[in-house]
Amino acid sequence: MGAGVSQGQQEFLAEVYVSLKPGVNDPQGLEIRHGLHILGFEDVSGVRAGKYIQLHVRAASAEAAEARVREMSDRLLSNPVIEQYRVSISPLVGSA
Repeated sequence: MGAGVSQGQQEFLAEVYVSLKPGVNDPQGLEIRHGLHILGFEDVSGVRAGKYIQLHVRAASAEAAEARVREMSDRLLSNPVIEQYRVSISPLVGSA
């Protein structure tokens, strides 16, 4: 990995939130709910588990960074058959 940012590019923090699509069975969520009930949190009626991924991305703009991260998400970070994702992009301040 190269250090620093190329001329004309900025570094962004990309946050990717991956979750199962509605209707897809979530055994991990069921186990979490069960454990919460055992601990006395019976007021929890449903749990969906997912993934949170942070990336530092160099790009010419926030729009370009988002497009690149969406491509990464489609190709590797999520399974588009059973998962959905959302992306948040923000500039990294003071990263050089």
